[in-house]
Amino acid sequence: MPRVNEKIRVREVRLIDHEGKQLGVRPIDEAMGLARSVGMDLVEVSPSATPPVCKVMDFGKYKYELNKKSKENKKKQRTVVTKEIKLRPKIDDHDFDTKAKHAKEFLEEGHRVKAIVMFKGREVVYQDFGKKLLEKLAQAITECSTVEKSCISEGRNLVSIFAPKAVVLPKPEAKKPDKPGEADEAPAAEAAVVTEPAAVKE
Repeated sequence: MPRVNEKIRVREVRLIDHEGKQLGVRPIDEAMGLARSVGMDLVEVSPSATPPVCKVMDFGKYKYELNKKSKENKKKQRTVVTKEIKLRPKIDDHDFDTKAKHAKEFLEEGHRVKAIVMFKGREVVYQDFGKKLLEKLAQAITECSTVEKSCISEGRNLVSIFAPKAVVLPKPEAKKPDKPGEADEAPAAEAAVVTEPAAVKE
């Protein structure tokens, strides 16, 4: 936060009044007096300048606007969350389809998806089956995802990580000729141009 009123400890400042007028370099006491006379505050807006730039304003309103702007910026910053989908090597088709549906929903909401094939006990020997399961999931959600990591080991588990697919905007259509037959005439004109070989001097 900027320094305000008595916290501005310099001899002189470059002053801007409450109407935005540049008043030039003034003693700090004069600047403070002007702020008090209009019922406002003296706010240091550019401390690195020589002398520092101060403006007469309503500091409470100024602080409110800063906080409001900060909150708006935070709302614009999208937080990417990683959602987990847990699968078992012996998952049936119905459960697999449900998991794939949930993964699609997460991706369409802009989240990353971490798919985990969990092995218990002797199931760990079925690593190849786990890889095929993750590849099957990747194929099921390929329209809305890109693969960040594929079939990596995490302890006893196999993991793939998917990110939302970027939206590709359609290319603008080529401009059509204004007059019928205009497009057909251009190639004909080019075909009419014949390049003759240069004459050889004897």
